[in-house]
Amino acid sequence: MTLLTIEETAGSDSAASGLLRHPLLALGFRPFYLLAAAFAAVAIPVWLLRYYGLLPALVHIDLSWHAHEMVFGFAVAAIIGFLYTAGRNWTGLWTPRRGPLAAIVLLWMAGRIAMLLTQPMFAAAVDILFLPVAAVPLYRVLRQANNKRNLFLIALLLVLALCNLGFHAARSGWLQLSPLQPVHAAILVIAIIETAIGGRVIPHFTANAVTGARPVINDRRDRITLILTAGTALAWALALPAPFIAGVAAAAATAQLTRLAGWKPLCTLRNPLLWILHASYAWLVLGLILLAMSALGLASTSAAFHVLAIGAMAGLIMGMITRTALGHTGRPLHAGRAEAAMYLLIQVGVAFRLLAAAGPDGVRDAGLLLSAACWTTAFLMYAITYGPYLFNARLDARDG
Repeated sequence: MTLLTIEETAGSDSAASGLLRHPLLALGFRPFYLLAAAFAAVAIPVWLLRYYGLLPALVHIDLSWHAHEMVFGFAVAAIIGFLYTAGRNWTGLWTPRRGPLAAIVLLWMAGRIAMLLTQPMFAAAVDILFLPVAAVPLYRVLRQANNKRNLFLIALLLVLALCNLGFHAARSGWLQLSPLQPVHAAILVIAIIETAIGGRVIPHFTANAVTGARPVINDRRDRITLILTAGTALAWALALPAPFIAGVAAAAATAQLTRLAGWKPLCTLRNPLLWILHASYAWLVLGLILLAMSALGLASTSAAFHVLAIGAMAGLIMGMITRTALGHTGRPLHAGRAEAAMYLLIQVGVAFRLLAAAGPDGVRDAGLLLSAACWTTAFLMYAITYGPYLFNARLDARDG
């Protein structure tokens, strides 16, 4: 080996090492929040172009692709980014960063490319790997720290992985069911995660930020709410009799509403970082009500799941990816005009999507387009506003 070759190799290794030490790979929230937002901003317009026949060559973009990618592309990326960051806080141990984090991020990206451009069999082989691979290092950190309280999240990630496997099996014809059914089940699993994590952070954030607010936290009621929400998910996934689904979903909605009311949501109206969490949780309540009604044929199933997916899931994701990104980049926990606009766009967007799903036929197209415009603008604003935060080191010079 010549001296020049040795120098070139050393230079290449040094460049690779420098790239892996880039702030973007310092902690899980950085790449996953940015990619989730960018993907969300692009995927909906692409889907609508295909829906209206303007992308005929992209044969793999259909309704099942749209539903799958909003959950197993966008939402799962944000969830993993949050859990890797929260796991660091919970245990004091490092979750994946640098090289390992880059490898997991690349696997997520490979799944998105495969779902878009390759045949279903190959896309399934790539896509189903992400959740199990991403769950393993989080499990190791929790076990090492003896953090048993949060191990249930690993179980829920694996349930999401099973839902993803079910989607691919249905899409490939191995299971005789609609590919949308496993996606709907996954949305309800995410509702369980929202219930568990929301019950920890929303009243806590409210008590810390609003003088005189005393959110009610009742452990027994929280357990009942979690059980009823999980029961709703299980009943829907197993296609149990409609009256049973309606009953348990209505009970879960009642428990969720009682819980939310105790968190003093009206005290948060002047604090966007708080009201977005309360408002998004309120969409969870409405989604469960609509799910109960849809089981009895009184409401659209599409309306129920879009409220759960856009209002609750995307709303809570937007609230958390702004709040945690501010805190973990050393910035004040303050929402400016950009954040307030993002939050309002999500709320207006879900209202338009609900109108498209449940309103008269004549307003469907207008509702779809307006909802898509709100969604795309919100997540594009996030990528533009928070991209520099996520790309650069913390302002307080700490790791992460």
